Amino acid sequence: MLVLLGDSTAVGIGDLVPGGWRGFGPILSSAYADHGYRNHAVSGARLADVRRFQLPRALRDKPSVAVVIAGVNDTLRSDFSVRRMHEDLDHVCRELTAAGASVVTVRFHDQGRVFKLPGRLRRVLKDRIDEYNRVVDVVVARHGVRCVDLHTMPGAYELETWAVDRLHPSERGHRMLARAFAAEFRAVGHPFGEVSLECSGGRELTVWHHVAWLALKGIPWLFRRGADLVPLLWHDETPAEVFPAGVPEVQPVVRS
Repeated sequence: MLVLLGDSTAVGIGDLVPGGWRGFGPILSSAYADHGYRNHAVSGARLADVRRFQLPRALRDKPSVAVVIAGVNDTLRSDFSVRRMHEDLDHVCRELTAAGASVVTVRFHDQGRVFKLPGRLRRVLKDRIDEYNRVVDVVVARHGVRCVDLHTMPGAYELETWAVDRLHPSERGHRMLARAFAAEFRAVGHPFGEVSLECSGGRELTVWHHVAWLALKGIPWLFRRGADLVPLLWHDETPAEVFPAGVPEVQPVVRS
């Protein structure tokens, strides 16, 4: 059984096909010889949501393989806490591996290179992503979890890899994720085949889609996030906490 846990990327947002969002999950599942598949991801989920709500359901599925992709929503909030993120991701990966599942998670890319942001805000968010990536490195090393580094993935910063919102992968981007996850699972002995990057079935984007997204989705999203993000433009942010005490420094784990 393949299970997905996470946020809107794991839901499949960005890869729209007739009937709704597809995303990397069904594409990855189609390459899995065991064919069992369940997606517990929820759009907007934070790591605490993955731990409290998605993990118990995933464990009941008795998964043999699991993808965990979450954390970006935490970095966009005013109550950002690297300590809590470490505790939540560590718990999720520990419980999944203890249940016998092989787990793959991700290190995130510099989102400011894709989704254009004011300089100060981009620097703050990049710092937060870097802090979370350190958490990922520690958890990966501790539990033997596999990891896909989105920053070093070929094509990660190419425009066609991203959907109109520049926050979620396009069909091509989701296929790239599915291919990378399949390779990680094959590396530990699971029967995953190759994933094609040839796009089919996804919606082709036009200038109208970009304009419509900005008016109907982009501006409202910035307004909703304003209470968390706008103050970062003029306040210096002093780290409120250090990396979890007692956690050793490790080098980034890069396998993809």
